Amino acid sequence: MDKRFIALLAATATETIYGINHTVAKGLMPHVIQPFGFIVLRVGGAAILFWILSLFTKAEKIERNDWFRILACAVFGMVLNMLMFFKGLSLSTPINSAVSMTITPILLLLLTALILRERITWIKTFGIFFGLSGALALILFQEKTQINAPNIPLGNLLFVLNAISYSFYLILVKPLVAKYRAITLLKFFFLIAFCINLPIGYSEVMQVEWSKLTFSEFGQIGFVVVATTFFTYLFNIFALKQLSPSTVGVFIYLQPLVATTFAILVGADTLNALRIGAACLIFAGVFLSTRKPRNVGIQTKI
Repeated sequence: MDKRFIALLAATATETIYGINHTVAKGLMPHVIQPFGFIVLRVGGAAILFWILSLFTKAEKIERNDWFRILACAVFGMVLNMLMFFKGLSLSTPINSAVSMTITPILLLLLTALILRERITWIKTFGIFFGLSGALALILFQEKTQINAPNIPLGNLLFVLNAISYSFYLILVKPLVAKYRAITLLKFFFLIAFCINLPIGYSEVMQVEWSKLTFSEFGQIGFVVVATTFFTYLFNIFALKQLSPSTVGVFIYLQPLVATTFAILVGADTLNALRIGAACLIFAGVFLSTRKPRNVGIQTKI
């Protein structure tokens, strides 16, 4: 089977799992576990799984000059990204989080322009304006509180910071996936992330009353660790081996569709006019900012 097609399937599976995770993770916070403690379980469990899997693969030596980039990937992809998302999810709602994440392709465009100095056209500038306006609308004009959502504007702001961090990760990790196998990278990413996250979330892990957890709650924690962390990061690395960061970023459009459908089906969230309007602004922005010009001198491989 064509590797590019498999990469597209991997990217689709990743965003589908993420879409479901908005509701699953939200259902556990804060009455079962606090967000930072949840991150410790998430990265710690994934680290164990990746190191076990690495025992069945050939060891690779990391070049000395790549260690700083590996550290940066861990910080942006498994520390700041996760801390901002889970804290935001504990304060806001599943649909808000999914809509906010769709700004990632626009942020990727901005960061690529700043870091790689790529030219931004007027059409893309308008796209950036629309997309950021949609995200700003969610932060400034959303209702302040809701049942199990004590500070929605702050939570939505943290979602945007999460998207910025994840965009940095996608740009930073691309050169590494061309040199090393996914397992090699991920076992070090998550080991580093666990060491950084442990002192941040240790006290919250210790507050969990494990003996009182139901079978369903253990299953939800397992879903977040195994599916949302282990499989999604593995799938994402594989997708990045065949696709560009901007192409992988485009698949994030699936998140609000999956997240909204799942959240409404299980009764965890509802739609309103502001969320729909903000999503339309962001989607319009993404459409304009990711359009390719008709006449391009140098084509970028995706």
